[in-house]
Amino acid sequence: MSNEKIVIAGAGLAGSLLAIYLARRGYAVDVFEKRPDMRLETISAGRSINLALANRGMAGLEGAGVMERVEPLLIPMEGRMLHDEQGKLDFQAYGKRPEEVIYSISRGELNKRLMDAAEETGRVRFHFHQALESVDFNKRDVHLRDEAKNQQWTLGCDRLIATDGAGSPTRQAMKQQLDIDVSEELLGHAYKELNIPAGKDGQWQMEKGALHIWPRGGYMLIALPNLDGSFTVTLFLPYEGNPSFDALGNDPTRIQAFFHDNFEDATRLMPALVDTFLENPLGKLGTVRSPQWRVDDFALMLGDAAHAIVPFHGQGMNCAFEDCLELDRCLDEAKGDWAQAFALTEERRRPNANAIADMALENYVEMRESVRDPKFKLQKELGWALEERYPERFIPRYSMVMFHHLPYAEAQSRGCVQQEILDALTSGDVGKVADVDWNQADKLIQERLSVIRDQQTP
Repeated sequence: MSNEKIVIAGAGLAGSLLAIYLARRGYAVDVFEKRPDMRLETISAGRSINLALANRGMAGLEGAGVMERVEPLLIPMEGRMLHDEQGKLDFQAYGKRPEEVIYSISRGELNKRLMDAAEETGRVRFHFHQALESVDFNKRDVHLRDEAKNQQWTLGCDRLIATDGAGSPTRQAMKQQLDIDVSEELLGHAYKELNIPAGKDGQWQMEKGALHIWPRGGYMLIALPNLDGSFTVTLFLPYEGNPSFDALGNDPTRIQAFFHDNFEDATRLMPALVDTFLENPLGKLGTVRSPQWRVDDFALMLGDAAHAIVPFHGQGMNCAFEDCLELDRCLDEAKGDWAQAFALTEERRRPNANAIADMALENYVEMRESVRDPKFKLQKELGWALEERYPERFIPRYSMVMFHHLPYAEAQSRGCVQQEILDALTSGDVGKVADVDWNQADKLIQERLSVIRDQQTP
């Protein structure tokens, strides 16, 4: 056991998982959270997009020894189910192997299980209704507000690890006190969370083994399955323009007409559509990039606090869990030197966080628009064929991100080269995979793609 006073700001997914990692190392950890304990009180709905758990996130959970207690929450999704304007369905598999699936999971239920696991170590204490307001990096103090008593108080600590979300007060304190140039860029689109209830027999009213997408070019609707037979539905739409959230306003007639005209098959399954739309808040979407995540051996930001990303690659949680796993590995390497461990974590994770931020933005265009393009489908099929022929050199970028453990930055750079190869092989009159010039393919891949050093093991 260590006598060091370790504080984690934020009891969300990353903070709760990180508390487990540190407790397993013998540290006593205090976790401070602004919200109430979700295990005891109902948290308002409308801001918790259903999450997709993939290989990177599972590696983080396995490293902390909690994957077994999470498994009952998982619903496998084997691909995207596209819904066109007429309600016609088109299933696009994520991969060619049986294990290449992602899993729908409830953010709240996962968070509860991680908090339970942390407390069961006997070394983690959660403090709710306690909002971290600012940090004094020189004095090593954190300034908190007891939300229940409306009182401010100050706590000194040896280490502060901030997992306090995209609006992180810790990051704001670093900006102000250290004069770092943080980029906080809002997307011109927002989201509303809706719901497709279970059918009368308690069963899912759509295919449960898929992530459903209604791609409409400049906007889209998605739906992920829940264990109770319902689907969490999310509308992504611009703030302004036509159509937009601004244009819809709070007019029930406009809202109903918009959904009927654009998502008729989904609208039939949402009897409380208008009421839910009006009740739930509008969620913001944005990207945070920070050039500095740490302060000496005292403070480190992880998860959304350091690198919030848009949700369109399903990697926000997975990336944060990978952060926790990497910090644990760096603590091993640094042999107790926190400054070195923090520095190594930032050095290794920051380029990868920037890479997945870029890819998540690109995937929004893919989900709402590209998936409808015949050439996109052709290149997807060709990518699988190239992976089968050259498994040591070619893995589709989506697969590298979701099903492997290559660093995000490497997946991004290899993905750019692979896209150039796909473009070259599908140019001209090529309309199907059988038309591809395989001699050209062999030449391009041998010349431009090195052997991949990391397959499907972390």
